[in-house]
Amino acid sequence: MTFTAEQSRFLESHHSAAMITIGEGGIPKAVRVGVVLVSGRLWSSGTKDRVRTSRLRRDPRCTVFVFDPGFTWLTLEATVAINDGPDAAEQSLRLFRMMQNRPTGPLSWFGGQLDEAAFVQKMADEGRVVYEFDVHRVYGAF
Repeated sequence: MTFTAEQSRFLESHHSAAMITIGEGGIPKAVRVGVVLVSGRLWSSGTKDRVRTSRLRRDPRCTVFVFDPGFTWLTLEATVAINDGPDAAEQSLRLFRMMQNRPTGPLSWFGGQLDEAAFVQKMADEGRVVYEFDVHRVYGAF
């Protein structure tokens, strides 16, 4: 699905979100995540061993609720592809460069600064994956 210009502007300026996956027995499970538009596609980050990753491997359907500190929000119903191949660390670099609005130079990571090579290595060491959302429906008040 292609986002409207208004939806894209909202997603480009709001990265706080909740991802709701489907737990055992069909119970929805919510977790706070960061999201970013990468070449018109919505991405988020996780790790291979996160519970939400195993839930998404079992059932790739989810809902993402993107919000701001006020009262505007956007809900996206989607299925998720988990990018966990050999390029996942490089994809993570691209994701976090966009999320942190730092096209070059060091990136912030848990209170420190890492140069590009150290950041990519950290992503590989942590088993980072990129969630790519195939959005089917969008609605909200933005």
